[in-house]
Amino acid sequence: MPRVVYEKDGRIARVTLNRPEAMNAIDMELPGELAAAIEKANADPKVHVIVLSGAGKAFCAGYDLSLFAQASGANPGVQEMPWDPMKDYQLMMGFTEKFMAIFRSYRPVICKVHGFAVAGGSDIALCSDFVLMSEDAQIGYMPARVWGCPTTAMWVYRLGMERAKRMLFTGDKVSGREAERLGLVLKAVPAAELDREVDLLAERMASVPVNQLMMQKLMINQAYENMGLRTTQMFANIFDGITRHSPEGMAFKRRAEAVGWKEAVRERDLGTYDWTADKPINRAD
Repeated sequence: MPRVVYEKDGRIARVTLNRPEAMNAIDMELPGELAAAIEKANADPKVHVIVLSGAGKAFCAGYDLSLFAQASGANPGVQEMPWDPMKDYQLMMGFTEKFMAIFRSYRPVICKVHGFAVAGGSDIALCSDFVLMSEDAQIGYMPARVWGCPTTAMWVYRLGMERAKRMLFTGDKVSGREAERLGLVLKAVPAAELDREVDLLAERMASVPVNQLMMQKLMINQAYENMGLRTTQMFANIFDGITRHSPEGMAFKRRAEAVGWKEAVRERDLGTYDWTADKPINRAD
């Protein structure tokens, strides 16, 4: 089964993450298939706009921790110690460049978020030109608490310094309604209206010539490139590797192997586990 489905709807290309059984969690193949679908849309002169969405109950629940955290021993995301930072960097920057195919797409990309766009799923969503969410959907980067640094670094470029720190110092999730208030996403609407809102925006842009859309996007994006986006992403990818191979990161990996990734994530997000001491927190201490 393809991880990403490509369909053409008149002047609109519809790109859909397609691992619904895993809430479209990112495995080794999904980033490449996503980049290929964006490239296919860009190669079609009749496509004006891309709509990016997720099949099933969520947009994307992040990296598949059953593969990268819960599986025993080393894997592409967690090396044996001592680890090679550049090997890890090559892997993660490769994924990031594939996600950035969305940012650098010559066609505008609207990301439609329902359910969740969390962890690595938020990396994908925030590369889009616009994010529209259902009001009850959730977005956040919980691995900022342990075991991750957002590799596309889009939080700071969308939110500014203080609000980006608010999200990444806590690892909190926010609803679509709150994400709109913060300026993280363009709009949040009731779930029943999400498809219609996305289609109205896509159809409005689809009436604009491709070359006009391309010029406006290149001009706006260049401002962020000039601010040092690529340099920021280089540091983010290096730091992401460190988070997984730090003492606390390795403790998270051991905990996921022992109790399953869902329980390890629950403890991380609730703040009930001391990753430095590698033991549950005793509130009496």
